[in-house]
Amino acid sequence: MKNTLQSGPREIVTPFRSIPLTVPEGMKHNEFFNSTENLNDLVNNNGLLINAEDLLLYRKALGHSTEFDCSIIYNTSKSILNPLGRPVRRTQVAENVKHAWNRMNQIIIDYMLEQYPDPDEALILAGEASLDATWPLTSPGVPSIRMLHNHFIVFPKEVLRNAKPADADNPNLTDGGQHSLFQAYMRDVYRAFFDKALDLKILKPASEADARIGLTGYPQGLPSWEIQGGAQALKDVNFWKEYDEVLKGFIDFYRTFFSQVSTRNAPILPDVYFPQQVESVLLFDNDFMKTAKKVRDHCIVDAKYANAIRWQPAFKQLIYRNDDGKLIVTISQNSIGNAITELLGVVVNRTPDADAYGAAEPALIARLLEVRRRLIEADLGEGIATAYWPKE
Repeated sequence: MKNTLQSGPREIVTPFRSIPLTVPEGMKHNEFFNSTENLNDLVNNNGLLINAEDLLLYRKALGHSTEFDCSIIYNTSKSILNPLGRPVRRTQVAENVKHAWNRMNQIIIDYMLEQYPDPDEALILAGEASLDATWPLTSPGVPSIRMLHNHFIVFPKEVLRNAKPADADNPNLTDGGQHSLFQAYMRDVYRAFFDKALDLKILKPASEADARIGLTGYPQGLPSWEIQGGAQALKDVNFWKEYDEVLKGFIDFYRTFFSQVSTRNAPILPDVYFPQQVESVLLFDNDFMKTAKKVRDHCIVDAKYANAIRWQPAFKQLIYRNDDGKLIVTISQNSIGNAITELLGVVVNRTPDADAYGAAEPALIARLLEVRRRLIEADLGEGIATAYWPKE
C-alpha cells in the first residue's frame, strides 16, 4: 500500500549513548576528531572490521538510525598525519582500495535489500558526503573527520510516517532544491553538462517524479539516474566506474564554476576530466558565466558571504531505493553541510538517551555482525573485537 499521508520532510528523533571521549584541554572538538587518538577510539569502541587497504567498517556511535546504521572510512590517520592531505573522495584513492571498497558497498547494499525487500516498509540509502578542507578553517561547521567515508542507513517507513513534519525552511533541506545556487540559476546547463559529458550504459536519467520519495517529497531538483538491472548491476564493476563518472562530472562543474567566481574569465583548469565539454558547454554558456559574476560581485562586498564559500568540490552522492523498488543514484552540492539523510527529506534529531539506545542495540548489532560475517567470507577484512562484540 502506497503512502497517502501529506508529502513533506520529516524530523525523527534517534537516541544515542554518549561517547566516552576526553578532549584534551584547550583543544576544540573538531580538532580532536581529526586526530589519530580519536580514530583509535573509533576502532576500539565501534570498529567491526578492518582490512589491508585501511578500510574500516564501524558502527555509527552518533547514528542516524537504530534500525541499521554503519559506515566505512578510509582510515589514513596513521599514514597521513596532515588532515588536509588525506583522500576525501573516491577519485583520490588507489585502484586497489577503490576495488575493495566497491565490493564492500555491493555486499552491504545487497544485505539491506535482502533484509528489507519492501520499498513501502523501509527507506534504504548508501552514499558518501565529502568531508574535506572545503570550508574556512575558522568556521564552526568545519567537518570533523577529514577522511573519505560513507554511510549505510535503513529507516523504517513507519517511523517516518509517524514523525513530525520538519521545518521546510530549515536551510539544510534547501541544499538541493530551488534555493540551491546550481538549481536556481544554472539548472539547464547543469543537466546539459551531465548529458554531454557522461557516456553511461548502466545508469539512465531518471525523472524528478521517479527519483522522489513520495512520503518526504525529496530529493528536489537534483540530477538522478536509475540503475538499470537493480541490485544485480552493483555486482558489475562497470557500474562503479559509471558511479565515478557522475562524481567526476560533478567535480568538473563545481571546480569550473568557482574558478570563474574567483577569477573573471579564468582559463580552463588544466586537470579537468572532461575538458572539451567544460569548454563548449560551461565556459560558453551565458547563464553559467552570469551566475559566476553574480557570486563574485557578492563576495567582493560581503565578507561574511565570501567566508562561507566552499571553494573546492563539496558533494553528497548516494544510492537509494525509490517507491517502486528501483535503485536511484543522485548527487548534490554540499554547500551548507547538511546530513546525507536530508537529501531524502529526513532530518535526524540525535538525542542522548542511553536506555532507548540500549533497547534497540542488540538487534542493531546482530545485523551489523551479519554484514561483517559476509564481508569476512568474501575476504574483505578481519573482525575487530570491542567491549560489545567478539572478533569473530
